[in-house]
Amino acid sequence: MLACSLLSLATAVPPNVIDQDEAKRLGRKAFKRTNLFDRLSGVFDNAGIAKRHLVAPADWYERPHGWQDRNTLYLDAAQALFAEAAAAAIAKAGLEPGDIDGVVFVSTTGIATPSIEARAGPRLGLRSDVRRVPVFGLGCAGGVSGLATAARLASAEPGTNWLFVCVETCSISIRLESDDPAAVVATALFGDGAAAAVLRSGAHCIGQVTGAAEKLWPETQRIMGWNVEDPGLAVVFDRAIPPFIEDNLRPAVDEMLGSLGLTLGDIDRLCSHPGGVKVIDAIEQALELPQGELNIEREVLRDFGNMSAPTVLFVLERLIARGLPKRVLLTAFGPGFTCSGLVLEAA
Repeated sequence: MLACSLLSLATAVPPNVIDQDEAKRLGRKAFKRTNLFDRLSGVFDNAGIAKRHLVAPADWYERPHGWQDRNTLYLDAAQALFAEAAAAAIAKAGLEPGDIDGVVFVSTTGIATPSIEARAGPRLGLRSDVRRVPVFGLGCAGGVSGLATAARLASAEPGTNWLFVCVETCSISIRLESDDPAAVVATALFGDGAAAAVLRSGAHCIGQVTGAAEKLWPETQRIMGWNVEDPGLAVVFDRAIPPFIEDNLRPAVDEMLGSLGLTLGDIDRLCSHPGGVKVIDAIEQALELPQGELNIEREVLRDFGNMSAPTVLFVLERLIARGLPKRVLLTAFGPGFTCSGLVLEAA
């Protein structure tokens, strides 16, 4: 990949806010298998989350919903979040919507055909000839993989402006009627949000994307993902995720960085997707980081919960605000089981 400039980064969240105590009360009231909830309710207390933003009021989640209800909410909410995050990123880049030549859109929490950027783009002011790359299925890794895809496209055509947007409405998949332990965990962790960035090669910028890589482990498809069921998407969370990360992350990072001509010693700071407290702890253990090194990750988890793909970009936004280190490695885990990495160097 030729070096590509990150011109701007913006984030957006929906207006409904729920604190963790209220979420726990809602879960206890709504889950039909009370014994299951009682056995797992400690996850609410130990998740490191204070509050989350949701695309619907809390009472929406107490009522039964099928595919149509859930996806209708996704379509409306995703378009609104797309427009807010994209407009902010374009403005921060000093551009107009008509200056955007291409859009990479990432989302895994709903189905849209036409895709969300095709629905929201014209109202935002994107040109009718804008090139569109909608991507589904990346899950939590989508913030890093999608940004890397947009950077590759921008670097391949110098002078073009590429907009990257990821939107996830994880809370729509919360299933309070489920008897799956993963459903309780999802209720304790999931929030909703969006992030957007503008990239162009050879421009004044926040930083340069200088490389990206991925690691896919075979025979790990049941670690993370969705089950497609009649009421909607059902989360797949394996308890093995933190120990798997602790055992496998270091060689994966060494392999990814090696393909870019770098070592972990060349990286000044990690910028990781905070999927949960145990995941953050596992990353620090695997890479032998000082305890608390990923403090911004913990802050974002506390303030927003796990929003899937956009979450790592919320971390990056805070990191930029505090002064981007010389060389940063963005990482995120997703279905596959996959680790996505991207190197960002301060301008």
